Amino acid sequence: MSLTLRVLAPDQSVFDGPADEVILPSTTGQVGILPGHVTMLAALETGVMQLKAAGEWKSIVLLGGFAEVESDEVTILVNGAELGSSIDRTAAEAEFESAQQAAAGFEGQAASTEKLKAQQALARAKSRLAASSAG
Repeated sequence: MSLTLRVLAPDQSVFDGPADEVILPSTTGQVGILPGHVTMLAALETGVMQLKAAGEWKSIVLLGGFAEVESDEVTILVNGAELGSSIDRTAAEAEFESAQQAAAGFEGQAASTEKLKAQQALARAKSRLAASSAG
């Protein structure tokens, strides 16, 4: 028994196929999905989704969105997504270091649009780096 998993971004279908297990970065923490899971709707944060398909773990960076689980079908609608295997690790490391420095420049400052953008860029860079390691 397996799940049918669809990961959809506005510009592409990132994954569409069977999966044995899915681990999602929800806004309330990581959520594991196995066949027979109860019906659920969850908000997703920027983070790394792990999926096990054909006995092999894969990672996908999700840039916020929603996940719906119903009758062993998992549909994930996100603002953006990227397969971990397609991420250049060296570029991801450089992006993370740059985003870290930019976010550090706002430490101790009041909330602002620029500070929020720096924090979002850091979360994205951190997720891309993690996914590049996981494949």
